[in-house]
Amino acid sequence: MKILVVCLGNICRSPIAEGVLQQMAVEAGLGWQIASAGTNGYHTGEAPHKYSQKICRQNGYDIGAQRAARFKVSDFDTYDLIYVMARDVYNEVKQLARTEADLQKVQFFLEELFPGEKREVPDPWYGNESGYEPVFQLIKEGSEAIIAKHKIITYKENF
Repeated sequence: MKILVVCLGNICRSPIAEGVLQQMAVEAGLGWQIASAGTNGYHTGEAPHKYSQKICRQNGYDIGAQRAARFKVSDFDTYDLIYVMARDVYNEVKQLARTEADLQKVQFFLEELFPGEKREVPDPWYGNESGYEPVFQLIKEGSEAIIAKHKIITYKENF
């Protein structure tokens, strides 16, 4: 399975989610490919925010090699699932969708934790370093829920 996680600038939330979800998928024995992108191109080519990298390192995840990329229409063809971090990101991705099939791939990152609520992952960019810890924990919980759901689906499909 190929999963894309999308936030606004691809330097705070989505790189954390990419790193955490990828490592969890590997540890679960899943052959998933995880990537991340942003809906704006302000940070294209940049490493994740220093506090995103720091909170990940403190929790055993290394995201330092990631580089920000911009979400593009062809991502609908490349990825099986596209998880968005916030409503504004959802709206931008939705505008780029060409078909209903494209739209069906898009859901909120926290959907498995809070079904139907379209709950957002707060953007820590607008605060100080202390805001990254709760965002990391929320992303970790969301990642665990995604792994649990899709591991069960994958298991059922194979038997």
